[in-house]
Amino acid sequence: MSPPVRRTVLTLHVVISVGWLGLDLGLLGLGVTALTTGDPEMLRASYLAMNVLGDTLIVPVSLGALLTGVLLCLGTPWGFARYHWVLVKLVTTLVAATASVFALRSHIGTAAASVSRALPAELLSLDLGGVDRVLVIAPSVALALYALNVALSVFKPFGRTAYGRRRAARPDRVAGP
Repeated sequence: MSPPVRRTVLTLHVVISVGWLGLDLGLLGLGVTALTTGDPEMLRASYLAMNVLGDTLIVPVSLGALLTGVLLCLGTPWGFARYHWVLVKLVTTLVAATASVFALRSHIGTAAASVSRALPAELLSLDLGGVDRVLVIAPSVALALYALNVALSVFKPFGRTAYGRRRAARPDRVAGP
């Protein structure tokens, strides 16, 4: 990957990843508001806003972060399996993207559908079967994963994998970063 292309993909990766972090901060704020409010319309508005964000942003943002990360692995000396920190980032991003797309969106949809059907007088006593708590816990866990990925990117701990050490020792290869 040429330096201008690498910088462009890296910039996209950082922007999309920061957007994913912001999306989860917003979802967490709305989830906490819905869980703690005494105002039935605020409860309804929180879950409906979460649904709009979940339906429009979770899939493209999570997949965008994953795709640009994979492109960086393919097009830079860091590779997929040369460094432990890259593998950990890849796994945490896969876990977060999978959980966001398949689990979080369905829980948000369940909550939004429930508050849409309920009368205003029923909203504060509405039993969501624990979904209300999941919509606070899931973004919190996601934010912890993103913080871990940031720390891994900054500190690059654990060194090379066995594959990375063998590849760097090959005389026909230029060692990576």
